[in-house]
Amino acid sequence: MKGFLFVAFGGAAGALLRWFVAGGVDWLAKGSRFPWGILAANLIGCVVIGLLYGLAETRDWLTDAARWLLFVGFLGSFTTFSTFGWQSFDLMRNGHPGLALANIFGSVGLGLLCVWGGYVLGR
Repeated sequence: MKGFLFVAFGGAAGALLRWFVAGGVDWLAKGSRFPWGILAANLIGCVVIGLLYGLAETRDWLTDAARWLLFVGFLGSFTTFSTFGWQSFDLMRNGHPGLALANIFGSVGLGLLCVWGGYVLGR
């Protein structure tokens, strides 16, 4: 039952932070059809998960509760892959296939690069 609470609290915090980050970035990119806010949240989340996994592998400092809180709860709600999928589909559906492909390749390609970078920093 404890795991449930850690996931719930982490999820609430991650969702709120995603809302602030994505909203702030989208506000800065006013007028752009490209979903910069979600891309930013996904890339930040990729760096953080890589960093935490790198640290966890080299130092035994994350308890099971902390892993549930951070990885499943916080990062699970902060990174928004389902939103990314919907926004990419919506761009294609509304006649912007180039922006959809940029979002897909940017999120996946840069996301993998960010996970690797965070992992290297954490080791």
